Amino acid sequence: MYDFTDIEFNKEWLKLTENLSAQFGRKPDVNAILYLIGIQELGNGPQSFSKEQKHDLMHIATCRLLSGVGYFELEGKDAEGWPHWKQTKPMPKLNMLEQEKLLKMQIIAYFSEI
Repeated sequence: MYDFTDIEFNKEWLKLTENLSAQFGRKPDVNAILYLIGIQELGNGPQSFSKEQKHDLMHIATCRLLSGVGYFELEGKDAEGWPHWKQTKPMPKLNMLEQEKLLKMQIIAYFSEI
């Protein structure tokens, strides 16, 4: 995991959200970014999804992001091509702000890889 100072972290997050805003026409929140990552990880391109599928896409994204710090591992894909993850170690006890920062840090890392 990146060891950002708060200033570096905030600059990287702002840069990422500004880039996504320029690409999609509005500034995305964490949930919107998780949805985008979920679509990317599914690999079927943009399409219409049910509310349940949107939730599943965000779960896929969260697992993918947290796999970068060893909390999840890809088990494989089902017959419809949806990835399935297994938890490899317990999640740390974090408050909401710490959870959000962990996700944001992993989002920054994800976009720097692709």
